[in-house]
Formats: sequence, structure tokens, C-alpha cells
Amino acid sequence: MNATEEGAARDTPTTRVAHAREVLASVPDPEIPVLSVLDLGIVRSVEALADGGLVVGLSPTYSGCPATATIREDVAAALEHAGLGPVRVVDVLSPAWSSDWISDEGRRKLLEYGIAPPTRLDAPLLPVACPRCGSVDTERLSEFGSTPCKALYRCRSCQEPFDRFKCL
Repeated sequence: MNATEEGAARDTPTTRVAHAREVLASVPDPEIPVLSVLDLGIVRSVEALADGGLVVGLSPTYSGCPATATIREDVAAALEHAGLGPVRVVDVLSPAWSSDWISDEGRRKLLEYGIAPPTRLDAPLLPVACPRCGSVDTERLSEFGSTPCKALYRCRSCQEPFDRFKCL
């Protein structure tokens, strides 16, 4: 294979989408920077176009999320910086985003960051465990925490407050 053929083989739609997903794995959520947009599960689709561009479908975590515009801009900028442009980011509103779409890795990162991850919607209701000490002797103080997608809890054992990502 000559250099031109090798370059063409590297630039197939499949490899461009795979490269785009690698880039998106490094784009942080602006409100929870330990999570990438892939960890959060808001990237619904990545499509390579015949003209060399990409279309990325994003679902906001909830209608009116103040970070949505920033996320759109960050996704487009990261992909264009990686040489994958032009990029068009579109909203995908149906079905609505679910906290079930947070990856297992994302749930682990939330816990390590001090945010109790949501339980799966099909899981039995379990007590919320403190991300600091692990105690399930916790109480919800407010339906709203540091951002609208989190609730504020307190651990009765270690007395520390913490956010819990809401189950949506």
C-alpha cells in the first residue's frame, strides 16, 4: 500500500467516528469535570459525512440545563482541533436522557469525586451511601444540590454534606 492508500484507509468513516469518540472521551462536563461527555452518556450519535464533516447528536441531561450550550461548543471545538471538522452538533431530545446512560466508569468517577452516583432506574430502591465514609445512614437535605441535576445529602455518621446525582 502506498502513502496515499494508507492515508485513505486511515480516513474511512469508521475510523473517523472511532477517532471522534476518542476525542470526546477527553471533553469534560463543565459542571462535573471528572466526567467526560461520553461518561455522562449525553453523546447519542457520531456520524461521519461524505464531505469529511461530522454530525454529533447530544442529549441534555434535562431541559434547560445551563451547561448545554457550553458542552456543544466544547464538543465542536475539540473535534475541530483534532482535525475532524467541520462539525455540526445537534440536539437529540427523544428519548430524553436518562441517568442510566452514565457509564460504569462515570459512576466510579462520580464516587471518587465525592458525588454519590445515581442507582439504575430498574434497581431496587437502596439507601444512599455516603461517598466519603460509605455509611448508608444518610438524609436528603434538599432536592437541589450544587447543580439542578444533583440533590444535597448529609451523612449522619461522618456529618459531611455531599451531592447525589439524581436518578432521572
